[in-house]
Amino acid sequence: MTTESLAEVPEFPMAREARCPFDPAPGLYAQREQGPLTRVRLWDGSIPWLVTGYAEQRAVLADPRVSADLSNPGYPATVPLPAGGVKRSFIGMDDPEHARLRRMVTAPFAIKRIEAMRPSVQKIVDDLIDDLLAGPKPVDLVEAFALPVPSLVICELLGVPYADHDFFQDTSKTIINRTSTPEERQAGHQALHAYLDGLVGEKLANPGDDLLSGLAERVKAGELAQDEAARMGALMLIAGHETTANMIALGTLTLLQHPDQLALLRGGDDPKLVASTVEELLRYLNIVHNGRLRVATEDLEVAGQTVRAGEGLIMVNEMGNRDPGAFPDPDELDIRRDARRHVAFGFGVHQCLGQPLARMELQVVYGTLYRRIPTLKLATELDRVPFKHNGLVYGVFELPVTW
Repeated sequence: MTTESLAEVPEFPMAREARCPFDPAPGLYAQREQGPLTRVRLWDGSIPWLVTGYAEQRAVLADPRVSADLSNPGYPATVPLPAGGVKRSFIGMDDPEHARLRRMVTAPFAIKRIEAMRPSVQKIVDDLIDDLLAGPKPVDLVEAFALPVPSLVICELLGVPYADHDFFQDTSKTIINRTSTPEERQAGHQALHAYLDGLVGEKLANPGDDLLSGLAERVKAGELAQDEAARMGALMLIAGHETTANMIALGTLTLLQHPDQLALLRGGDDPKLVASTVEELLRYLNIVHNGRLRVATEDLEVAGQTVRAGEGLIMVNEMGNRDPGAFPDPDELDIRRDARRHVAFGFGVHQCLGQPLARMELQVVYGTLYRRIPTLKLATELDRVPFKHNGLVYGVFELPVTW
């Protein structure tokens, strides 16, 4: 690229403030108009490729010539890293190391096991709604419902004491905040790692029927280091409550702003419609706004252009899920749409391990909350709702509701 063209490369991330709070940033639409593969500038001056096309994203994510290993030169780190780098979790590794570690935690997320949890998740949701109906209003749905649901579920699955939820929720907020300094983010990682390391140590002495106890058994058998087990636990603890909590709150706000769609959902008791609502909201909102990050290990062609070995790639999934070539009228919310092909959970070997759990939780929530509180409504103006424009996971800080 020429010096002149380099100077014109836009910065990433684009400003999160969208033309509509549920839409991707306007700058991303502008990039897509130039084609499915363009350049962006990161905080360190590097210029990786931005992939906005749905087909191109799936092709890159499935290509063995690209790496998810953040230690590889050219990896597009979208936030400054602490001095000395960071310790990788298995999602930041390539096969065979990635596959070896992932296999150790695959069984608890198998669909049959997750479905067996549905009655207990239903009880958690119903109990929290009982508390809502018995308590004062208006109420912040984030604090009273959206955060407790996935936090209680992931604590039960992992074997983490729910009494510690304030600690791990506050710590994860620091880790995923774009405005956190590298030192603050590193301190958060270290605190969470120390916490999980202690829990794994407890499970070694007194194992239970939970995921951390299963990892502790691997440690005892010499298949896994305790440090690795703690990192895996920390990853699943953050991912298991942050993303789902934001989907519950933001999905609810989205439906409240689309009363025709909410009326369809409330109007029946069809599990298929509830499931399609979940998929459409995952497609429409796609709350992970940091992109799927990769680096080419060999030259490859994407959208007719050559991506050289060592060049970074950022798959902005919120644009892949709004690609009109994959989803007609993509900026319209339609809960009857077949949106199951979305890339909200990624694609390829690194596709989200916890997606069966997230889907089941959201189905229970979306199938229960609006049926039990049919008059649920926003208790403030939309422009007064505080959105997480600076977060790596998009959502709302609070959601005042009444009924």
